[in-house]
Amino acid sequence: MKRVAILMAVLALAAACDDDSPTQPSNTGPIVFSAALSAANEVPPITNAESTARGTTTITFDVPRDSTGAITGGGNATFGVQLNSFPTSSTAVIAAHIHPGAAGANGNPLVSLNVSAGAPIVLTNGAANVSITVAISQADATAITAAPANYYFNVHTVLNGAGAARGQLARQ
Repeated sequence: MKRVAILMAVLALAAACDDDSPTQPSNTGPIVFSAALSAANEVPPITNAESTARGTTTITFDVPRDSTGAITGGGNATFGVQLNSFPTSSTAVIAAHIHPGAAGANGNPLVSLNVSAGAPIVLTNGAANVSITVAISQADATAITAAPANYYFNVHTVLNGAGAARGQLARQ
């Protein structure tokens, strides 16, 4: 009987020490962002045949972090991109990037996916679902993580070389 009481006390103590609380954010592991993409979010908004372009992206930074959550080195950024509502079945996405810029402002590409006119994402029936992983520097990962709303992701097509669909980043 005494052994059962000791076992119960040990189990209760172990449960009390469990640090997998879903209410507390993790200081380690991947950092995840998302963005809802729309042709209307481009600056200026798209008004041509691709004005219906939409999509979403989920971006996961796999970078080393210390116990405080500070990013301590470069790593990888994995982009899950879902595009839809493009008007033609064979639209080619010729570039895709994270840019610095708040809503309504444009910026130069900062983190580029390996997409180009020579290696495009070709949409089938106006849609695509791709996953692409690229390297990300410590400086870029730190800056984006510190203020994700000051960055946007967009895709560029042949028709809209300056950008066809865009969305501001939000941390998940």
